[in-house]
Amino acid sequence: MPSRSTSTGAPETARWLLRGRDGRLTAYARAEGGLLRWTEARPGGPDWVGPEFFEAPDLTYLTLAQGADGYVHFLGRRERPGAAGEPGEPGKPVVDIVHSIQYQSGRPLMDWRSLGNPHTKLVERAPHLGAPAAAVDAAGTVHVFVRDAVGSVRMRREGKGGKWEGWKDFKVRDTLDGTVAVATSTGRIEVLAPAGKATLRWAQEKQGGELQRTDDVPLAPAPGSGTALETGPDRLTYYAADALGDGVLAHHPASGGPALPLGGSPGPGPTAAVRTTVDGHDCTVLAHRTSTGRPALAAFPTEDEGAGLWWAETGEPCLGSPSLALDANGRVVMAAVGLDGTLRLARQKAEAGLALEAWIRV
Repeated sequence: MPSRSTSTGAPETARWLLRGRDGRLTAYARAEGGLLRWTEARPGGPDWVGPEFFEAPDLTYLTLAQGADGYVHFLGRRERPGAAGEPGEPGKPVVDIVHSIQYQSGRPLMDWRSLGNPHTKLVERAPHLGAPAAAVDAAGTVHVFVRDAVGSVRMRREGKGGKWEGWKDFKVRDTLDGTVAVATSTGRIEVLAPAGKATLRWAQEKQGGELQRTDDVPLAPAPGSGTALETGPDRLTYYAADALGDGVLAHHPASGGPALPLGGSPGPGPTAAVRTTVDGHDCTVLAHRTSTGRPALAAFPTEDEGAGLWWAETGEPCLGSPSLALDANGRVVMAAVGLDGTLRLARQKAEAGLALEAWIRV
């Protein structure tokens, strides 16, 4: 199938390269009128199938979440012209959150379903709905979070039997776009929402419990730059670009303390993060798109940011942020969308260290 323009590059998330239950990697990008999908022909590559195009009209934002069952959930912000008889102000766009699922690698997406808009009463606020984030707990329950028109965080989650619960208001103010939602290996959900002076945090004590407000993270990130990675048993580390332009920062919410500087020169977009074993050592690998537009990569011992790291730019300028994943053989794969809208990949060499093979174009 011929390539289509990906005018906005990859989804507005760093988790757009995902590994399915069958071991194959799949990459996704938002395109005009829908999304593109590339799938490994076999686990571990090197051949790929795609891009395949799936219609999803009027999306202004797309993020992905994957459960332990391998299902990929697509959450989008949709903004379309209002039709006669729909609620809202005349001439104003109709904005809602939409959801679809891919059950297996290479299989079709299910029909898109609207999850609505939490501003059902004050409809003049509905067009100002922000960007969604999502996480899936170990039971397969989908949790969707979105910044509302007044900067609060709203949550809607899938209930028993597939019926969605109503929107819950976390009753805060002045959060920014770039909410991060993550499920830990125990199934707990944690949520981090950037604000002007810190990052607000909510966490479940156990899977299925209510999300409770916890201590703020002392990190004021550039909006949309954050990501979180499980770096210890049921323990997350939060990475984001500093709002003042001082590079990437890291914070361990469970242990507190100040944010730790990691350097780099990130441009707009989120940081990608993955854990892997390098020469027998547990390491964290980070990537971002630099201010010059090229992908950059760094690695260090997990939860030991003080050991030092250096950023290496690699590949050509890209659209959106790069993504990281481990393939079926446990090798790090770095993906980026080229300025021509094609998928670019660099896979870890089968040798000591973290050297990448030459970039290939799919």
